[in-house]
Amino acid sequence: MAGELPEAIDRWLNAHGHDVTRFGVLSPSGSEAWPEVGRAVATCVASGEAQFGVLCCWTGTGVSIAANKIAGIRAALCADAATAAGAREWNDANVLCLSLRATSVPVAEEMLGAWFLTPPTADPTYRAMIDQVRRS
Repeated sequence: MAGELPEAIDRWLNAHGHDVTRFGVLSPSGSEAWPEVGRAVATCVASGEAQFGVLCCWTGTGVSIAANKIAGIRAALCADAATAAGAREWNDANVLCLSLRATSVPVAEEMLGAWFLTPPTADPTYRAMIDQVRRS
């Protein structure tokens, strides 16, 4: 079930100049298995093939768990723009996870805008914590 949200995210990313590789139900293979999709997107980001990933499943939790199993991934389940900005700033998150059930298209667009406009902090305290997460 692709639904309105994944298509809207795809349109927003394309409209804002991002190269999009489709996975899951939006791809030609059409897999709906969220563990496979989470791993595939995370592997693409971890390998450097993509700078960021955006994942969706019914709650967003499953894809965030699956993505975070891949070394180098810091997937964040977000519900609003402030949380998405914080995930980028304080956690240097590289995969944004959203709930298909709970996220409206306007809120998703606000989150995407915040995600891509917010750089990771240069604060040494937070950088040390991010590095600690990277090592674990």
